[in-house]
Amino acid sequence: MRLHRYCRQLDEYFSRHSRLAIILIALAGTVALALIDFQTGYELSFSLFYVIPISLVAWYAGLRPAMLISVLSAVAWEEANRLAGQVHSSAAIPVWNGSIRLGFFLFISFLLATLRRQLLREQRMSRNDMLTGISNRRGFQEFAQAEIARARRSGRPLTVVYIDLDNFKSVNDRLGHETGDDLLRVVADNLRNNFRITDTVARLGGDEFVLLLPETGNEVAKSLVAKNRDLLGEEMRRRQWPVGFSVGVLTCLAVPDSVDAMVKLADDLMYSVKTSGKDSVRFAVFDG
Repeated sequence: MRLHRYCRQLDEYFSRHSRLAIILIALAGTVALALIDFQTGYELSFSLFYVIPISLVAWYAGLRPAMLISVLSAVAWEEANRLAGQVHSSAAIPVWNGSIRLGFFLFISFLLATLRRQLLREQRMSRNDMLTGISNRRGFQEFAQAEIARARRSGRPLTVVYIDLDNFKSVNDRLGHETGDDLLRVVADNLRNNFRITDTVARLGGDEFVLLLPETGNEVAKSLVAKNRDLLGEEMRRRQWPVGFSVGVLTCLAVPDSVDAMVKLADDLMYSVKTSGKDSVRFAVFDG
């Protein structure tokens, strides 16, 4: 458990650095290893340690920078041994040794960079809704937790918008599930394209969507929601889909205890719209 926690902390530490910073750290590590290699002499091998900066770059900066560090590591290793006095019976031997080392380093680079790319792809897929391409419940939870923590630190307001599609079932029943899926994709695309790039748009399941608007007060939220609800309504009318939107908008001046608690309050607002006529918006402010 301690090792897992330490590895996670290390990952978080390096993830905060830019690619350039990672490359510079790896370069410094390679130079330090070459100096140690030179000081200890050619009889002691440090091959395993050269893999550390290579792996660091491959994982956090990508394949091409890792290939560069691999070449530099192979050259540094060979030069350190030569300067330490290593003598070969043939000029071809250091070339052969250097090629083998470089091949090994490049293989490690390719393996780790590919593994990292696949891992990130799987992580993105696990956080995205397969039908619409926007965040799913899990992805929203992670974004919202980060924004709640940021709102607590900054004291800035945070708004959550809960949207439920009115009469969506009738579209599925009358026009088929394929049309229903198209409708959900259109709604998701409109929300993603018409809200701000800093806002998070997610589908919680079925015909329910939620948005997270960081650093957004009540008045700004009213303007954004009204504008985008009008755009959605125009799109529904243009496609002749008899769908409306029941919306609950909660602006948090003080952040609730959890993401679930915050979403529940917005969901309650939306439900009150549903029970009082549908296709409308209800706003509220949470101040603790």
